[in-house]
Amino acid sequence: MAPWFDPVSEQDLDAYVDDQLDAGRRIEVEAFLSAHPEMAARVMSDLRARDELRLAFAVDRGMSRPGTAHAARKLERGLARDRILGTIHRMAAIMLIAAGGWLASKTIGPMSVTEVVASPTPPAYVEEAMRAYRTSVLRASMTSQSESPDYDANEIRAATAIVMPKLPKDWKVSDVQIYPSQFGPSVEMTASSEGLGLVSLFAVRPGTFDVVKPTIGPAADISSAYFQIGEVAYVLVARGDVHDLDRTAERLSDTLY
Repeated sequence: MAPWFDPVSEQDLDAYVDDQLDAGRRIEVEAFLSAHPEMAARVMSDLRARDELRLAFAVDRGMSRPGTAHAARKLERGLARDRILGTIHRMAAIMLIAAGGWLASKTIGPMSVTEVVASPTPPAYVEEAMRAYRTSVLRASMTSQSESPDYDANEIRAATAIVMPKLPKDWKVSDVQIYPSQFGPSVEMTASSEGLGLVSLFAVRPGTFDVVKPTIGPAADISSAYFQIGEVAYVLVARGDVHDLDRTAERLSDTLY
């Protein structure tokens, strides 16, 4: 005949936490807890809450009154229950997020991370080129401002240390000006082209040594393509949406090597 075993109740667990069980019953409760990990975790949490409370109040168990012990036990159980509920809430949130991801995967297909390609921020000299271009357009509209079509690349190099590229044969220079910029003197040259129409070539020494391949800049009412070779940067500017501006910039860049 199997020995009779007294089932472990909630009162036994409370008494175990409060150190109110005799040695035999404590062994039976511990055997029960060893077979029930979830209940053991709860009891361990209660024991921790009990010890924290005793440490906080520094109260000797032997001197506490029965009413005080009962109130302390209720507080301990409440603290432990709050921690357990907090854990349950966190687990529920994780499960809800996982379920939402599974539902989205079933509804719209597997989720994947796509590469975000950000447009590079153009160098500051591109803005200088835009400003110089608008100034040249304004000058061209004024009868009192005469254009200077005489273009001498050697003289520009001697005066500004800026090497100008070799221009295409179909370009007709209409104006060449030296403008101030935040980087120092800059060259603004306006020319007409059969394929691009009216274009502007801006050149400046930005103060850094770099090699930048011809790159299309931001376009709205003005299109641009910029590049840099060594200590000199160049910006090709055209009015409106001009195609193949970067190819023209490549051809200009090739003449500098």
